[in-house]
Amino acid sequence: MQLITGKAKIAAVLGWPIEHSRSPLLHNFWLQRHQIDGAYIPLAVKAEDFKNVIQGMKAAGFKGCNVTIPHKEAAYQCCDIVDETAKKMGSVNTLWFTEDGKIHGTSTDGDGFVANLKDADVTLTDKKVLILGAGGAARSVAYSLIQDGAQITITNRTLQRAEQLVRDLGAGQIIEWQSWIKELGQFDVLVNTTSLGMEGKDDYLFDLQHASKDLVVTDIVYVPRITPLLEAAELKGLKTVEGLGMLLHQARLGFSKWFGVDPVVDHELTEFVANSLKK
Repeated sequence: MQLITGKAKIAAVLGWPIEHSRSPLLHNFWLQRHQIDGAYIPLAVKAEDFKNVIQGMKAAGFKGCNVTIPHKEAAYQCCDIVDETAKKMGSVNTLWFTEDGKIHGTSTDGDGFVANLKDADVTLTDKKVLILGAGGAARSVAYSLIQDGAQITITNRTLQRAEQLVRDLGAGQIIEWQSWIKELGQFDVLVNTTSLGMEGKDDYLFDLQHASKDLVVTDIVYVPRITPLLEAAELKGLKTVEGLGMLLHQARLGFSKWFGVDPVVDHELTEFVANSLKK
């Protein structure tokens, strides 16, 4: 066990609730691996206390934090400096504090998603990608896919949300929710950003009969690791990419900003976090 001293670098994850977060596991795994004098802690913070907590953390010498539901939009408002990704999202999940007193912020979800696909040797440039869903996760994923040269199509139960997302992104196509199964053959990658497949939500049967044999299927859900969509794809012999890697890759930027080391996502880390999901 890595012991910490009075010089320890401290970061945190803020949410309400926060008990479900796996971020402390993976960040403290990296801290121990690199023998860094530091700690990463979970903080349960109510919405009405969020801004005061951020200012308190900065005053107390924290290096920064991750933020999760329901604080991502509020965190954006706290920032002095945000990058283009954060501006496009209108929210952030990673903050870091600099010596000049500034709060910097970005959203790492989309880049984590793309890195997870690249880890699985999936190329995205000029590939046709169908995204299920049009919420915040879909926005992050779609933006990063566009930045990587992919051609995206959005489908969502509520058509207006898909239309709004495409307008906001300034790119992409739309197909109606009722049509995506039949249209699947034209796509290279299928991405699920909806709650389909979350624990207790197995009320949807994925029909992939129209998929091409080279379709890559991925799901941002990581509990369970093999979702109904991924299971259906595997039964059809399609290449699949689990969602857990997105969680791990999106954490790298924050860790490097807070602790000065660019950590690696590897099999040892993946299995360590995956085993924790079984408990």
